[in-house]
Amino acid sequence: MRVALHEFQSPSTCGYLPDRLQRLEYIIVQSISSAEYQILMEHGWRHFGHMLFRPACDGCVACRTVRIDVQTFSPNRNQRRVTRLNAGVLEPTFTPPACTPEVLRLYDAWHDHQSENKGWPLHFSGDGSQFVESFIRQPFSVEQWEYRLDGRLVGTGYVDVLPQALSAIYFFYDFQIRDRSPGIWNVLSIIEEAKKRNIPHVYLGYLVEGCLGMAYKGTFHPAEVREMGKDWQPLPTL
Repeated sequence: MRVALHEFQSPSTCGYLPDRLQRLEYIIVQSISSAEYQILMEHGWRHFGHMLFRPACDGCVACRTVRIDVQTFSPNRNQRRVTRLNAGVLEPTFTPPACTPEVLRLYDAWHDHQSENKGWPLHFSGDGSQFVESFIRQPFSVEQWEYRLDGRLVGTGYVDVLPQALSAIYFFYDFQIRDRSPGIWNVLSIIEEAKKRNIPHVYLGYLVEGCLGMAYKGTFHPAEVREMGKDWQPLPTL
């Protein structure tokens, strides 16, 4: 791994728990292998493109890394319903990351909806340069997962392909298909693909205690969570 920059962010309002402050440690890497990144990911790091980050918050350990055991995963009632609704209809295709006009329009529409309904900052991707830095220029193998309904792009996700894991980076979709629970379906699709590739774990980033928007990550079982500096622990079934 070759590091170009290593810094700590100044404290700011937490994006998950607005009554708390967050502080991120981040590094910009010139190069890193998928195996090196997997080790860091297991200890709480995430990435967008060449920027790696992890929480470094004073007095708060709400963010825990969560991973699903692929071979023993058993869908719950709702996840079985989502599978019946989407299997054979909304299947992903895997391509190298590419910033096409179609993908960028979907990304902008997603953020417009979130700005209007969840108070996200107003967003305009412009020429797509920031999008490219986050999702297209990658230091190791990343796949772009595209979901189409009647030929129309309705969902796009980015997935790290690591030696012993698939890791969900980010997913956005057309809100006209929200009744299909596309976020849940994307995770189920990643689990199924990991099983086909004989990959033992799927990582979902952070499960944040007290954040309703992240609660869905705690519904996939069996799974484990890891607080930074501690060992993996089974995730209790709710």
